Amino acid sequence: FDFVTVMGGLGEVMDKKNSGTGIKNTVFCNGKEMANLSTHKVKNGKNALPLRPSVKDYAWGIRGLDSRVARYALEAGIIDEVDPDLPYAELWIGTHPKGPSILGDGTSLEDDVGGSLPFLFKVLSAGKALSIQAHPDKTKAEKLHIENPSAYGDSNHKPEMAIALTPFEAMCGFRRLEEIALLIKKHPEFSACLSKEAKLAVFMSRDEESSKTALQALFASFMSCPADVSSKQLKILLQRLQDEQSNLHPHPHEEPPWERKCARAILRLATQFPNDAGAMSPFFLNYLLIAPGESFFMAANEPHAYVAGEIIECMACSDNVVRAGLTPKFKDVPNLVEMLTYTMGGPTIDAGTPAYGDKRIMRYTPPVPEFEVMIITCDPGDDLMMPQLSVPAIFIVIEGSGSTDNEYGQRLVMRPGRTYYIPANCPPLTLAVNTCKRGALKIAMAHQNLHLDSPTAVNPGSSNTWKGKFYAGREFTSPPPSPRVSKDVV
Repeated sequence: FDFVTVMGGLGEVMDKKNSGTGIKNTVFCNGKEMANLSTHKVKNGKNALPLRPSVKDYAWGIRGLDSRVARYALEAGIIDEVDPDLPYAELWIGTHPKGPSILGDGTSLEDDVGGSLPFLFKVLSAGKALSIQAHPDKTKAEKLHIENPSAYGDSNHKPEMAIALTPFEAMCGFRRLEEIALLIKKHPEFSACLSKEAKLAVFMSRDEESSKTALQALFASFMSCPADVSSKQLKILLQRLQDEQSNLHPHPHEEPPWERKCARAILRLATQFPNDAGAMSPFFLNYLLIAPGESFFMAANEPHAYVAGEIIECMACSDNVVRAGLTPKFKDVPNLVEMLTYTMGGPTIDAGTPAYGDKRIMRYTPPVPEFEVMIITCDPGDDLMMPQLSVPAIFIVIEGSGSTDNEYGQRLVMRPGRTYYIPANCPPLTLAVNTCKRGALKIAMAHQNLHLDSPTAVNPGSSNTWKGKFYAGREFTSPPPSPRVSKDVV
C-alpha cells in the first residue's frame, strides 16, 4: 500500500512493499528517493544496531514535550506517549546497571559488548537547578561505596563533560578569593553566614596555599551555618535584592554586569528552592552561560551545579554524586568539604576541534581515558563517511534527518532520538542528507578516548584555565582564544 503524509507543504510518499525478507520502507521527496527506513538487525559484528536507552524523570527536569529527553524517548520507543506533567530529565545510553540500554531484540548492550562500557552517555533537560555537587575521585569513590553503599552505589570515579544543545547555564568551580572578598563586603547577609575565622582567612590570604586553605574554611563555614541563621539572612538578602532590582536599581555604570547577574541568579534560585541557603552559592561559584556547541569538563572533586538548559553529557560509568545544597536528596556536607580541591577559577570553555581531517566532525576530548565525544554534522546535499573505530561506540541523532549506507547496504532510521550501537571495527556508515531537506543531520557519538594525548579540554587549575575576574597573580595571562572562556561568566 501507499501512505502519504504532508509536512510543511512537502509531499512525502512512503512506499511500503512486503517481501520475503521483511518490509521495505522507502521515502521519496519530490519524486526522488531519500532514505530506505529498514533497519538491519543482524548481529554479525558488521552492522550498527538500534538501542533502547533508559529515561529518568527527576524534579528538576523539563515537563512534557518541551523536554528534548521526552521527545527523544518517544522516538526511540521507550515511552508510548508523553505525560505533560512529568519532568523528563535524563536519557541514559550505556551499560550502567541503574539504566542499561537494550538492543532491538531484547538483549542487553552489555551482553553484546561483552562487558561494561567505560563511559555513560546522557541527554539532560534541566528546567531548574540541579544540586550543588561534586563527583569523587577513584580512591574516594571506593571508600564511600564501602562506608555507605546505599548512597554511593558503585566504586568508580565520575569525571564528566557537558556539550550544550541549547543556551545552558551552570555554576562551575570556585570564584577567585578577590571576587569573594568583594561580595562579602558588599552583602552583609552573606557575611553573616560565615565565621569570623573564615572571613579573616579570606582577607589575609597571600599565596596559593593560603588561598586554598581560606577557601576551604569559607565553604565549610557557609555549609555548616545553622539553618535558622542562613534562612533568616537569605530572606533579608532577597528582600534587599528585589528592591534594588526593581525600585532602587543603580545606574549601570555603578554596578558591574557580573554583580548584577549574580544578584539575579540568587533571586532565581531562591524561587526554585525556598529557604535553601544554597541559593547564595553564586557568591562563591562561577556562574556560566554556555552557547550551543560549546562544552566544559568537570574533573573529580570540583563543585558544580547545572542551572537550566539542555546538554549532551558524557562521563565515566558511574552515578556517584556527593551533594550539599539545592536539593531535597541526601546531603553529605562533611565529605564534600573534605574532598574538594579548592581550585579557583572557572572551567575552560571548549568549542571542539576538527577530527579525521573533516571540519564537519568536531572532537571533544577530555584528559581522561574513559571517553570522548564527536559531534558530526551533515548538511543538505552532502554525504559524510563516519570514521571507522577500533572500539565500541554509541551515537544518538540530535537534529535533522537523513539516510545511511555502508558496504553492506545498511539503512538506518535517522531521526532525532534514534540511538545506535556500533561494534568495534564495524564498516563505517556514510551519512547523506537530501537537498530537499531544510536543515542538517547532526549526531553525537561517544566512545573510549582515542585521542588522550591531545585533549581539547583541560583540568581546572591548569595553565589554560580562566583565572577569574580579579586574578592578580604574577603568572596571569589573558584567556587563550581557543579553547575560549565564555564572555557570559559572572
